[in-house]
Amino acid sequence: MGELLHCKAMPIAQLTLEIRIEDAQSLKDRRQVLRSLKDRLREGFNVSVAELEPSEMWQRATVGVVAISSSRDYLQGLMQQVEEAAERIVVNHGASISDSFMDFVD
Repeated sequence: MGELLHCKAMPIAQLTLEIRIEDAQSLKDRRQVLRSLKDRLREGFNVSVAELEPSEMWQRATVGVVAISSSRDYLQGLMQQVEEAAERIVVNHGASISDSFMDFVD
């Protein structure tokens, strides 16, 4: 019979960003901001990014960022860098991060 592999649980970090897109005049404007944010975070940090709770509201969005690593300390630093980069990206598009939440799943 096969042996069961015992894997050490790896922490997962989740960052939730609440975004206000003041300059959005349409859903197209909203999508452009979100697409730029998601693409740049994925490319720059090798993280998973998705819109949470999709909304038809032009000026609000919730985005989730997730990463996994063997080091919780690494994830903490990574998510801080992701949040700082996200702020710069959205500000360049006339938006802002109104709130953020970070959590770990062990």
